[in-house]
Amino acid sequence: MQQGPSSLMVAALRSIDHLPLEHRDKAWLDWFEELSLSASVDDQPIPRGTMHLRAANATTRLADVSGTPQRIVPMRRDHGILFALIVAGRGRLVAPHQAFDLADGDMMVLGTADDWSMTFRSDFRAFILQAAAGPLGARLGRSGIRLPKVLGSTVVAAVAKSALRTLGSNLETSGAADLTAAEVALTELVASALLGEVREPAGSLTGVQTAHFRRVAATIDARLSDPDLALALIARLEGLSIRYAQKLFEGRGESFSEYVRQQRLEHCRIDLADPNHAHESVAAIGQRWGFRDQSHFSRTFGATFGMSPRQVRRARSQTEEAYPLRGKPDGRKSAAARPAPMLRAAVDRPPTARARERTDHWHLPATAETVHWGFFSRSLPPVLRVDPGDSVTVETLTQHAGDDWQRMVAGDSGAENVFDWSPEHKRVDRRGAGPANASIFGRGAGEGFGVHIMTGPIYVRGAEPGDVLEIEFVEIRPRPSAAFPGKAFASNVSAWWGYQYHDLLDRDAKRETVTIFEIDMRCPAAARPLYSYEWQPQTDPFGVVHATIDYPGIPVDHSKVSHRDLSGSGVRIPARLHFGCIAVALREADLVDSIPPGYFGGNIDNWRIGAGAKLYLPVAVQGALLSLGDGHFAQADGEINGTGLECSLTGDIIIKLHKAGEVCPAFLRGLNSPLIETEHSWVIQSFSHPNYLRDLGSNAQSDVYKTSTRVGAAQRLPPDAPIHHADIRSHGGRGVEHHVACRRLRHYASRRRKFRRARHDHQGRGERQHSQRTARP
Repeated sequence: MQQGPSSLMVAALRSIDHLPLEHRDKAWLDWFEELSLSASVDDQPIPRGTMHLRAANATTRLADVSGTPQRIVPMRRDHGILFALIVAGRGRLVAPHQAFDLADGDMMVLGTADDWSMTFRSDFRAFILQAAAGPLGARLGRSGIRLPKVLGSTVVAAVAKSALRTLGSNLETSGAADLTAAEVALTELVASALLGEVREPAGSLTGVQTAHFRRVAATIDARLSDPDLALALIARLEGLSIRYAQKLFEGRGESFSEYVRQQRLEHCRIDLADPNHAHESVAAIGQRWGFRDQSHFSRTFGATFGMSPRQVRRARSQTEEAYPLRGKPDGRKSAAARPAPMLRAAVDRPPTARARERTDHWHLPATAETVHWGFFSRSLPPVLRVDPGDSVTVETLTQHAGDDWQRMVAGDSGAENVFDWSPEHKRVDRRGAGPANASIFGRGAGEGFGVHIMTGPIYVRGAEPGDVLEIEFVEIRPRPSAAFPGKAFASNVSAWWGYQYHDLLDRDAKRETVTIFEIDMRCPAAARPLYSYEWQPQTDPFGVVHATIDYPGIPVDHSKVSHRDLSGSGVRIPARLHFGCIAVALREADLVDSIPPGYFGGNIDNWRIGAGAKLYLPVAVQGALLSLGDGHFAQADGEINGTGLECSLTGDIIIKLHKAGEVCPAFLRGLNSPLIETEHSWVIQSFSHPNYLRDLGSNAQSDVYKTSTRVGAAQRLPPDAPIHHADIRSHGGRGVEHHVACRRLRHYASRRRKFRRARHDHQGRGERQHSQRTARP
């Protein structure tokens, strides 16, 4: 399964084509206004284009802009400077007394308060970094260099262009710290390029003096932390006289002390806005850059920037970006770690003497002792051991049951056990593959890097790496509500990771919407919507506030949300019951996020794995360690709005084992990814990275979210066709398909009768037989 400039931290790709015609012109202007720019097309049609925008703080933003021919001008507001790189297109930059023709690879330095215009004569693409004007102004001094400027062909200019190209190309995965660091680096590179390339009229330094000043500036930068820094020391280190060094600063229209103070203040401003320094005090940052007295530092800082150091830090925290992807970020650690509770691991007890007696049917309930939440692990102790050929009734719970506690949890002993969470304890603490002490985002143990409640693992005797596990789904049914007899319930969430959260038809109203559905157990062939509500910030029992649905199993406080009645809508969702997440344990890592699927199965979310279907999975560890969860009452080909119709389900399955070697059926030999067999089709499940843990390296569980697209393909083959590339296509002949369907339907009906007899016997033999056949941890 599964903000104006100050609030826009991570924006999805915004395209004019997605908007109604009458909204396009205003939207395009609104988007440019976020960069303190405006656009016009004169008598041309309304522009077409796209824009990605990411902000690090109130002054630093990065944009990737593509569009049709148009004219771009500044709004003449002093909102910093723009470093702009033409990735593709032709145009002309015009300013008073100067003009430049633009082509691919040109980089410009533009002031948002200056008078200029940039006209593109063709379709174009540009990367634009908006930065504070102070650092560049301090570097240029009163040299007389006037913006706008186009960088030349010097080595340092080439480095600046390459840096901005790299940054823009990685916009989607760049964080606030990346943008802050890039602002510093590009400012230094551009200043160096301009001072080396530009020859302005009287009032500026000579070429030799400019070179000397660049050496002096580098030496000062290396010693800014020294509170006793003096011009005499700098002059001696550079082999210059003190008087000559003074003249260098006078030629720029400033003194040595003014320059040093401005440089120190700019470094402090950057560190205060950088999330990597959030753990440091304001005083520590000031002292690092040579300010001994904190009160003097605060007064000087406020007089220079118009706001105190603490106000700069607060502004950063208010605009700090939400991590734009699900799963673990690479190397981030932004939340204070909380002590990880000592949890008792499930114990793999040997079966009792009675349980060792041969049986071919088992019942595996969903309790806190038989589920693991949001992760897979080869080290999890089995909760059930079976022989190949055994049948199992498996209970599963949806992680979305907390969306309506009264309907999906209350009175259900298994669900109450799993979802039990109070200020004092949390029965199933780890929810995801993140750190148990919540040291990255502070959401909770496991950080929600993986969300599915998985029942298992089931140990299959005799299963070894290289074998193939077969799971046949005989029957799947909704879990009845304890509080509403004769009913079952499901939840669908239009979530922040889904498409509709960024619905451009209503682009200023991002929201998450939960819709609760009812299923009549007398005829569970369809679900009807009861009501919906917009997610409002929820405080979990441990006191953590969740502004979005960023952690699974949060019990929703319905006094904080408004219900919209949908019971009379007439909408009916046909049933397609299936388990979205079915997996064997992986060999590559010990704690794996349950969201990205792969060769091991996992979060495939394929509705074709319903009753009557079979799933084949390659075994990677001894015993296979099979787990099931993520029940769906219905789903189409994907979860485009965020989730399917999430529902607690119970399934009857038969587990078989195909040993490697000659005895293995030909179509399963060498199987290295999930294979689905339905009544009339083979379904080959493919992934961007079938084994992402192996292919993507040490940050695989983060990088897989940035590089993947999930694809499934159903192809029709005869029942005995070998699996190789030449056969992955439709084999004509309706007779063959009809024959396969009839054979499987008769087989499926007999399996259902067998399970019903087993359940009837199981329920009628009393407590002794129940305990004997119920899985024990």
